[in-house]
Amino acid sequence: MRLVFAGTPAVAVPALDAIAASGHELLAVVTRPDAPAGRGRSLVRSPVGAWADAHGVEVLTPAKPREPEFLDRLRDLAPDCVPVVAYGALVPPVALEIPRHGWINLHFSLLPAWRGAAPVQHAVLHGDELTGASVFQLEEGLDTGPVYGTVTDEIRPTDTSGDLLERLAHSGAGLLVAVLDALEAGTARAEPQPADGVTLAPKLTVEDARVRWSDPAFAVDRRIRAGTPAPGPWTTFRGDRVKLGPVTPVADGPELKPGELLVEKSRVLAGTATVPVRLGEVRAAGKKAMSASDWARGARVAAGEVFA
Repeated sequence: MRLVFAGTPAVAVPALDAIAASGHELLAVVTRPDAPAGRGRSLVRSPVGAWADAHGVEVLTPAKPREPEFLDRLRDLAPDCVPVVAYGALVPPVALEIPRHGWINLHFSLLPAWRGAAPVQHAVLHGDELTGASVFQLEEGLDTGPVYGTVTDEIRPTDTSGDLLERLAHSGAGLLVAVLDALEAGTARAEPQPADGVTLAPKLTVEDARVRWSDPAFAVDRRIRAGTPAPGPWTTFRGDRVKLGPVTPVADGPELKPGELLVEKSRVLAGTATVPVRLGEVRAAGKKAMSASDWARGARVAAGEVFA
């Protein structure tokens, strides 16, 4: 089939690789406009745009996909379908109607669970044991369209959002190509999503990623893993913000008040509402990430000091 791909971040690149190897014809990519990044705030191409540049594929970067110039170019390209992975902009009905098979979206949850921008983060945060990816027909509603197919994946006890998203990006890429193949063959069938089991997954904010030491250890662990790598879990120490890597609940650890720190010979513990957690990496403001023991040694953490 003739395809135009829509996507923006690095998580969409495995799907591009799979499409490029599938035999379908990739006419162009649609991605978010170049954005300022780094200390110099110079404009940087999105990972999808950079992939297309490297492969000699046309790049379309409308500020909004309702722009007349973009719609005219999409009509000129006349794609059979527009596969979407994490594009990051609402697609208006006038654009959805241009390809004869519409736009189909690879979403990283088992719909109707976790509709929205951060399905993987919410699955980890809420302690789900099973998740997956779905390919569905894009429509005006938020991830409400009928589903062509799914793949499943177990959420492991130590998975961060980054770990899980990387696995789903690759397994979901295979699912997306399989659906495109079925659309071309005329065998694809989309099933309406059930009315029950709908949950929403809005983007995690920086405040969402702040560790609540008054939570039980399992909730502290989930919040930190859910926010890794973005927006990045954090707390404060001596009034300054520090970022944290994944932690490990310590079932037989000493009793500590929420946020209370205990520096031992080979580990650093922090108290929660239940058992303490063992800290992994710590990154103080303006410094590189380091082991908790090295951080505590350099900061000269005293007995009874706390994370706020």
